[in-house]
Amino acid sequence: MNMKVLLISALLGFASYTSAKTDTNVCVSANAKACGECIQIGPQCVWCTDPDFKHSRCDEKESLENAGCTALSIENPRGTITTDKNKPVTNRKINQTNKLRPDEITQIQPQKLTLNLRSGEAQKFTLTFKRAEDYPIDLYFLMDLSDSMLSNLENVKNLGSDLAKEMHNITSDLRIGFGSFLEKLVMPFILMTPKYLQNPCYPGDCTAPFSYKNVLSLTKSGEEFTKKVSQQKTSGNLDSPEAGFDAIMQAAVCKEEIGWRNVTRLLVFSTDAGFHFAGDGKLGGIVRPNDGKCHLVNNTYTMSHYFDYPTISQLADTLSDNNIQTIFAVTEPFRSVYEELSALIPKSLVGTLSTNSANVIKIIIDCYNSLSSEVILENSKLPEGVSISYTSHCKNGVSEKGENGRKCSNISIGDEVNFDVEITAKGCPSNGKSEMVKIKPQGISEEVEIVLNFICECVCYKDRIPNSPECSNGQGTLECGVCRCNEGRLGRICECSKDEILTDDLDANCRMDNRTDICSNNGECVCGTCDCKKRDKPEERYSGKFCECDNFSCDRSSNKLCGGHGRCECKKCICDAKYTGNACDCSLDTSTCLARNKQICNGRGTCECGACKCTDSKFQGQTCEICPTCPSICTEVKDCVECKAFNTGNKKDKCNDDCSYFTPKKVKKKEELPQPNDQLYINDCKERDANDCWFFFTYATNDGTVEVHVAETHECPSGPNIIPIVAGVVAGIVLIGLALLLIWKLLMIIHDRREFAKFEKEKMNARWDTGENPIYKSAVTTVVNPKYEGN
Repeated sequence: MNMKVLLISALLGFASYTSAKTDTNVCVSANAKACGECIQIGPQCVWCTDPDFKHSRCDEKESLENAGCTALSIENPRGTITTDKNKPVTNRKINQTNKLRPDEITQIQPQKLTLNLRSGEAQKFTLTFKRAEDYPIDLYFLMDLSDSMLSNLENVKNLGSDLAKEMHNITSDLRIGFGSFLEKLVMPFILMTPKYLQNPCYPGDCTAPFSYKNVLSLTKSGEEFTKKVSQQKTSGNLDSPEAGFDAIMQAAVCKEEIGWRNVTRLLVFSTDAGFHFAGDGKLGGIVRPNDGKCHLVNNTYTMSHYFDYPTISQLADTLSDNNIQTIFAVTEPFRSVYEELSALIPKSLVGTLSTNSANVIKIIIDCYNSLSSEVILENSKLPEGVSISYTSHCKNGVSEKGENGRKCSNISIGDEVNFDVEITAKGCPSNGKSEMVKIKPQGISEEVEIVLNFICECVCYKDRIPNSPECSNGQGTLECGVCRCNEGRLGRICECSKDEILTDDLDANCRMDNRTDICSNNGECVCGTCDCKKRDKPEERYSGKFCECDNFSCDRSSNKLCGGHGRCECKKCICDAKYTGNACDCSLDTSTCLARNKQICNGRGTCECGACKCTDSKFQGQTCEICPTCPSICTEVKDCVECKAFNTGNKKDKCNDDCSYFTPKKVKKKEELPQPNDQLYINDCKERDANDCWFFFTYATNDGTVEVHVAETHECPSGPNIIPIVAGVVAGIVLIGLALLLIWKLLMIIHDRREFAKFEKEKMNARWDTGENPIYKSAVTTVVNPKYEGN
């Protein structure tokens, strides 16, 4: 039963799905007027260019072929991918003698692609990334030179040569630079008295306060780095937070002054304090937002008093755009603050400063290894209507999608990972103009250029014929099999003129009244006449002056239009003979309501739509033949049958009054009573009379008359045989008594044996005392004769 239900449900579900799929054919429902409009609906939509094609030109390929459009007439442009630059990733070792320039090293492949995108059709390609060995590194050390950083400044002096030694296994091409920062030169950040501006640490020895200085541009000379850093002195300011954001911004955007190359760029930011950010400049009367441009004059930031601090998002975007990876080397009290900042800046990490120089080098190397072990792809801003998705294929067969599809972790030098990239366009973005999108790994200058061309027109568009004779003698352009009318012309072949018929009049002629849609939203108003839409199923059609009718929207029954017993005309079912109802699902045939007695619903109901509707609620069943709460008909007529046939029973005194509606017919034996095969509707009855004997009769109705046949012979049960019963009872009692005595005796024997065994066991275990009574004196006295010699 369950399998049958499941099978029926599956079939109904499939039928519903097929119907829904047909009714929601977006190619047809979009009602595209040109090939370009059609192909932008979706990749499944194609266009028929055959001028004589009479059905909807924009449809799925299979539907057009089934409707008679030839394969040569079907316009179906598809997207393509062209690889313009595909230089393989670099394979080289750190100890190779033949060194490559940074621009000769390739870590991502391919480098340039051209995509021709059709609306809704994804184009997929694969990017390969390989972390190159011996890749050049530019490291810029940006240090807070407030007086509290004096001990850390001492640790940094030998950083250049020590760091080059420690990183020789990572790269042989390391350049290092140094910059310092303090605070904006305005109150209340700096005390603006001449004495303070000359030496803010008086009576100590400090350098004059400043905002940011580029002390040493990037260089390979560790000795020069040590020399320049050794010349630096700390300074002082009034508040704890520093102008570190100003320094980071200038170090990032002043590429020529710092000397950044297109290699791995590291910026180490070292401080023991917090930071000022956008809005804090108002305390000093600075309200102009930071412009994100370079303002170094003689390697000193000169506009700190003019521009506010950068915002965090501005700083994050600038670092990302310039491929700079940031390492925050801060003291323990401020670690949590900079960890929150690092979460907002791509490719950045935090390390904790201590009092020795080895700690700084360890922070740089650990953070560099951690940053370079993860590759995260990012893309430039996409044109409106274009989407992109990534799937990563990392080490050990790990694959991810979504946001995690942009990155791979735990990458070592020489490891190769792949990313599947899908780009999809919707419609015709940028009005068909080509766009450029760039994809690059965060913190790396290399990028992939992707040129996006959008397929907005069909190939047949190039073969259009302006002022074609096919379009009312030159009133339009014949394009892909249809006429595109010139300005002022209307109609399928541009046969109407707007000057001859006002547009308002055209619309009015195509409306049933002022409140309805033009052509009931089921067609197009052409020259004041409704041209109804065509359906993807040829047998389904709109009709009527205003396309207000159709032959497929009528009510359904059993998933059939008009129940399969009528036809649909103007959204209303016209039923066949012997059927009625909104869906022609109500049969007028009463044969299904006919009971075995040839009565409609046994005379207890009416036949509606081929089924009995019982008038009395206590009756039920297909023909109102069942009454679960009614007494049996045999019980109802028992007293009347008994009094009329045998003049006995409860009604023998009023038999003529209560039982006059039938006269029983007698037969000798019950075997002679009518059988169910002899009559269509008959009840076979067996009841007890006043003497507790069984009598038999049948009860039947025929055309409103009652027929009762009674058997004269009764069946009376014989009395019980008392002697065997009494004897059996007595014998049973005696046997049960004997059995109980035997059981009792057996139990007593078992009990006595157990008690005796217990006694014997205790007797054996008893220990009797054999000592003598101390007050006991024997009655025997022994005397020894002294003269006795034993002879």
